[in-house]
Amino acid sequence: WLLAGTAFTGFFTVGHDAGHRAFHKNNLVEDIVGTVMFAPLIYPFEPWRIKHNHHHAHTNKLVEDTAWHPVMPEDLGKFEGLKGTLYKSVLGSPLKCFASIGHWLLWHFDLNKYTDRQKPRVIVSLAAVFAFMAIGWPAIIYYTGISGFVKFWLMPWIGYHFWMSTFTVVHHTAPHIPFKDASEWDAAKAQLGGTVHCNYPRWVEWLCHDINWHVPHHVNAKIPWY
Repeated sequence: WLLAGTAFTGFFTVGHDAGHRAFHKNNLVEDIVGTVMFAPLIYPFEPWRIKHNHHHAHTNKLVEDTAWHPVMPEDLGKFEGLKGTLYKSVLGSPLKCFASIGHWLLWHFDLNKYTDRQKPRVIVSLAAVFAFMAIGWPAIIYYTGISGFVKFWLMPWIGYHFWMSTFTVVHHTAPHIPFKDASEWDAAKAQLGGTVHCNYPRWVEWLCHDINWHVPHHVNAKIPWY
């Protein structure tokens, strides 16, 4: 499961390069590859591409950054009831290593988060994901049973989200790295000084296509993983 989940993350890296237009000279090829790579992860490619490019344009900028925005002191007091319990349980415990599941649900399936111009492409990506769910999931269950679905898809998918959460937290989170207000934010400093390089075991990097070489990626997102 750990090995398969790590390999699932490699699917994401290929789609990630396609989303940055670093995979092929033809954008249609990139859209197809990105959609196909993301479909088994139940990750809509176009919604992710839009939000991820926004993250690159506003890295470590308060309010604007879409990846692991810090919880502000004035917001902490608003975490009451069930919502407060969930936030504190997830973000204040090892469950944070799976918090990307919540980010995936909240950010990528809500059409209201996208402009009218963006919506047609977003809908195509959603259709691809739902097609995998409608065809892929029943096929797995038909041939391997419910236990096979859990073993061969669900557990590797949870493993993928472990890496998705862990990598993205580490990429931009350290005691010396600030999130700044727009009035103080500088694009070059944010890309260079707001990004962390972290060495993982070689087998992890191999299966994930060296996605943790993250500083050069933020200097120029069109540098492909290889």
